[in-house]
Amino acid sequence: MSLLTVSNLKKYFPVQGNMWNRKQVKAVDGIDLTIERGETLGLVGESGCGKSTVGRVILHLHEPTDGEIVYDGINVTSSSIKNLRNRMQIVFQDPYSSLNPRMTVGDVVGEPLDIQNTCQTRAERDERVLEQLLLVGLNTDHLTRYPHEFSGGQRQRISIARALAVKPEFIVCDEPVSALDVSIQAQVINTLIELQDRLSLTYLFIAHNLAVVRHISDRIGVMYLGKLVEVCEAKDLYLHPCHPYTQALLSAIPLPDPKAAKGSNRILLQGDVPSPIDPPSGCRFRTRCQKMKPVCAEEEPVLKEVAPGHICACHFCE
Repeated sequence: MSLLTVSNLKKYFPVQGNMWNRKQVKAVDGIDLTIERGETLGLVGESGCGKSTVGRVILHLHEPTDGEIVYDGINVTSSSIKNLRNRMQIVFQDPYSSLNPRMTVGDVVGEPLDIQNTCQTRAERDERVLEQLLLVGLNTDHLTRYPHEFSGGQRQRISIARALAVKPEFIVCDEPVSALDVSIQAQVINTLIELQDRLSLTYLFIAHNLAVVRHISDRIGVMYLGKLVEVCEAKDLYLHPCHPYTQALLSAIPLPDPKAAKGSNRILLQGDVPSPIDPPSGCRFRTRCQKMKPVCAEEEPVLKEVAPGHICACHFCE
């Protein structure tokens, strides 16, 4: 049985308007996905496509507008999420704003333990905090320091230690390395992979860097304007991308070899991303797609299996 199943998940945010013309930002508009126990599902797409909102709605940091979230057989609602907080955690994108500057590292990592009443004694709490710091590559000298005394990579390790403090099974990694230097990104990613192997963790890894996602993910889902357009095994996505948007994303990956880069077939998308307040009819990608036909404006494509384990939402999947 899947650890997490999301069905027809929607999240709309109201925007300013009068009572006769109330509009909504359709950040997530009907997402279906499953995550198996022990796997990493990567979720990619350009900024504003709704991928971070998906992770936050799963954890009920935002209340879903519609849809169903089932975690390990439990229907996740506003009331049941309180009993699941120690099983589901998140690592936020910006390590500079997600840590309280007035708290020491020991207090930052120990706060979830205090909220969940996990430890019976102070000694047990301190031992658990130190254990988490050692797991992510920090040491005892860091316990009494404050977040401003650390680099970006070290701060993100502190965030990971905080998420691990209550021994969760599932972690939403919301672009955990996008704010870090490239040299540090690999270290943090490798730490996440080692922790997954050691602690049997399950990840929803949200990012826009396709190279990072390829390194850590078992399967990858591609989002565009609040919709999933393609989901498949990580290797399959890079070898056989089916959706035109996925093909455009992959063509934009920089190549280190200048000769190979010069000969690559770059797909340039025309125009801007449509507004999520008033998305196009039919296929949402049609306004920028080179394969657009009249049927794309009339009918919204549904996710269909084009190969074993490979689903795509396009009228002209190959």
